Order: sequence, then structure tokens, then C-alpha cells
Amino acid sequence: MSEGLRERKKRQTRQYISDVATGLFLERGFDAVTIAEIAEAADVSVNTVYNYFEAKEDLFLDRSKGIVDRLPRLVRGREVGESAADAILRGLREEVEAVSPKVGLFDGYARFMRVVQDSHALRSRLWFIQQEVLTRLETALKEEMGAAEDEMLPTLVAGQLAWAHGTLMGWIGGQMVRGREPEAVSREALVLLDDIEEILGEPVRTYGVREG
Repeated sequence: MSEGLRERKKRQTRQYISDVATGLFLERGFDAVTIAEIAEAADVSVNTVYNYFEAKEDLFLDRSKGIVDRLPRLVRGREVGESAADAILRGLREEVEAVSPKVGLFDGYARFMRVVQDSHALRSRLWFIQQEVLTRLETALKEEMGAAEDEMLPTLVAGQLAWAHGTLMGWIGGQMVRGREPEAVSREALVLLDDIEEILGEPVRTYGVREG
């Protein structure tokens, strides 16, 4: 269904508040900016900010939903004959090859990561997001395989694949903070993905193959 006018206006307002907040965070640091200052700069009330964002950290990490949904989406969309690991590695390779901002390959990512590194609150929230990636991937694997709630194999596979994703994202972030060009980081990230795939054991690489 097409997006209605009300929904579109709410989405645009949310994005505008986030953009204003991000600009302030990048300029002054996360901890130095208050919600009241964000509301004033965006010309909205403090209550309006909280209507769209539950916590201050959500204003800066506003695209976290795309991150936590990425691996489950790739698993559920895997092709016939493709395992869960193959689908995830394929999806990550495609984004790295495309030098996609979704994996941090853009010029402004270094500034973004420096703000995160300088804030204990943001580092904590990033850790929470990583745990959410793991939890949602585990749930997706169990649902796709029809596994029992207490079955451990999906949990173990999810842990390995979440590690692969986290290792890639962490390495890219570190390289971008060093001031490297996205295209150069992309080329080396593809080599890293090959190394990660080689390290993953056969039980992980062959788990969850979609049958025809």
C-alpha cells in the first residue's frame, strides 16, 4: 500500500529532527548536546522529540532498525540451494562491492564513528544493537528451520554469523576512522570476507540450505 499523507509527514518530521540532532552531535559531540537544544534547533517541543525517539541515543543511531533486520532479511530471502551463511555473505559482498553507505563506506563515516567512540552512552547502545542482531538472527533461523525453542544449533550458527557481520563492520569502521578512501577499504573488505568464509566451519556454512 502507498504511504498516506499522515504517515509521510510523520516520517519526514522524524527524519528532520534526527538530521538536526546529528548535525549538532557531529559539531559538538554527543554528550555536550541536550534534548532541549535539539528541540529548539528543530523548532519543535521537547515532548515532540520524545514522541519520535525514546532515547537520546536513538537520534544518532536512528538507522539501527536496518542493521538489526539485515541478517534475518538475507536469511529469509535466500535462494534455492543457498544456505543461511551463503545468503548473508552474498548480501554483505554485494554491499561492499557497491561501496554502500549501509556498511559504512562513505566519506562522512569517520566523523560518525568518532562521535560514537567519544561517548560511553553511544558505545553501550551500539553493543546493545549488536546483541539485537544476534537475537533476531537466531529467531529467524529457528523459524526458517522449524527448530524447537531449546535447540542449540540455530543459536550456535547465529553466533558465528553475527560474529562475521560484526567483524566486517568493526573493521570497516576502524579503517574509515583512519581516513582511508571508501573504494580502497571496499577492496580489502572483500578479501576479509573471503577469510571470514574460510574460517567458518562446514556445519555453519551448510546450515539452513533452502530446498526447492
